[in-house]
Amino acid sequence: MKYYLYHIPGKKIGVTSNLNKRVTEQQGYGPDAYEVLFTSNDIDLISDMEIELQQSYGYKVDRELYKNLNLNKMKYYGMLPTFTEMTTTFPIQMKLLAGYLKDNKGLSWSTPQGYTFEINDKTTKWLLENSNASMFNEYRTFIYNKALYEFLAKEEAEVKEKSMVNEVKEEQDIFKLIRGWASKRGLYDKGDPMTQYVKLQEEAGELAKALLKKDEPEVIDAIGDIVVVLTNLAHLKGYKIEDCIQSAYDVINKRTGKMIDGTFVKDEL
Repeated sequence: MKYYLYHIPGKKIGVTSNLNKRVTEQQGYGPDAYEVLFTSNDIDLISDMEIELQQSYGYKVDRELYKNLNLNKMKYYGMLPTFTEMTTTFPIQMKLLAGYLKDNKGLSWSTPQGYTFEINDKTTKWLLENSNASMFNEYRTFIYNKALYEFLAKEEAEVKEKSMVNEVKEEQDIFKLIRGWASKRGLYDKGDPMTQYVKLQEEAGELAKALLKKDEPEVIDAIGDIVVVLTNLAHLKGYKIEDCIQSAYDVINKRTGKMIDGTFVKDEL
């Protein structure tokens, strides 16, 4: 990039990479109102020359070198982060990363290994807490792609887990409704576990018929009836169906095995 050291006589000395935009459009001075003192692709050289000439001409001296002002205070709209398989690097000092992320909210990019990231409220917090200053360029900040991916994967897993918990709570509410329904009808006062067991066999038979006939509405109805009967049977035995299900899950969750002819066969201990 080419930088211009310009002079507006009696006003100031400055540096820009775009004379028309900076001097004419922003400051209102046409080409005949300023002169270009020096041009260079070396931002370090031209930054030092600006300070020296400001002092020499007796103008107000900038408190910050142009190279720092340019890198720190410009807007970074459209400036994508660069990335390798291991890292993503943002074109900003770490202390100014918050502003960069705010300016570029919604910006997304994909890494070579297939990770896709986006600057949003969730990732911004993580990026600010886990960024690192580059060892090679103080105006660069980087993060490790794998670490961000693991964070997002964990967040997604937690969301799914909360969803499952909510589903379990909804199921538990259904069980409460079933027990309330049975209690109002005196089933718990006059019924007993054995009569519910007989009822369970009847409902299992209905399910078998529905499966053979491929009658899907009846399959749904029969499965629901079985759950109702099991809920009532458990209550009559002094248990909650929720606890019975949890107990069974705690056992099967630790099982290993394989599918054989459509059936899961557990490994022998």
